[in-house]
Amino acid sequence: MTQDERGVAVISGASSGFGERIAQVLAQQGYSVVALARRVDRLKALAEQDATGAILPVVADVRDREGLARAFDELPPDFRDISVLINNAGLSRGFGPLQSGSDASWREMIDTNISGLLNVSGLLLPRLVSRGSGHVVNIGSIAASYPYMGGNVYAATKAFVHQLSLNMRVDLQGTGVRVSCVAPGMAKTEFAKVRYDGDVERADALYEGLEPLTADDVAQTVAWCLTRPARVNINMIELMPSEQHFGLGFAGSPPASPGGADGA
Repeated sequence: MTQDERGVAVISGASSGFGERIAQVLAQQGYSVVALARRVDRLKALAEQDATGAILPVVADVRDREGLARAFDELPPDFRDISVLINNAGLSRGFGPLQSGSDASWREMIDTNISGLLNVSGLLLPRLVSRGSGHVVNIGSIAASYPYMGGNVYAATKAFVHQLSLNMRVDLQGTGVRVSCVAPGMAKTEFAKVRYDGDVERADALYEGLEPLTADDVAQTVAWCLTRPARVNINMIELMPSEQHFGLGFAGSPPASPGGADGA
């Protein structure tokens, strides 16, 4: 299947982690890819290193709806036939109980994980509906289903993603547009480093004693959802490391980062 037949995949948070790898995998599978993120240098490197030449870097912040609208309106003709939307941009800030949390961190998570997803979806869903076919994949987290110490606001934002995914599927029924939610567990990307404000040693300690998921594990799961026959809708997929338990905590260590979207 050629790139023209596949159409265009828009991936938010494509500058690192899950989003970066999803962009690479979908480009290899024949999509033209709009790689959306804030970091110019990382997006440029992603496009330059891609052998397919099918990745278009687009610098925009999912929290800025007007900026997103301009970016989508200015897409080159070859990147306008959008058939896939991957809502991946997201982050977590800090650990600790709600009663000692940071309002600034809460706001950043809500603005990115919830409002950002709504901004991108609100702008692109009408295009998919007009096309008469397409697929939305929202990147959630097992944190939405299994509570852990310090998860609070981050976990709640992912619960929103899960519930919205199900309701999007209802709203889009009969339009030819499918909706899936992929919910990863612990995965070793830059996600934990962001959560710990760049403290690499503390972030790496989270993965001691188990083999975490990789960004490729998540990317291949997303790609599998997209390749199901048109009659099949994958509503929700959870994937975890074989050695991760549902409690999400580890005795004698900081609470485990449960995984989720990254690369904002």
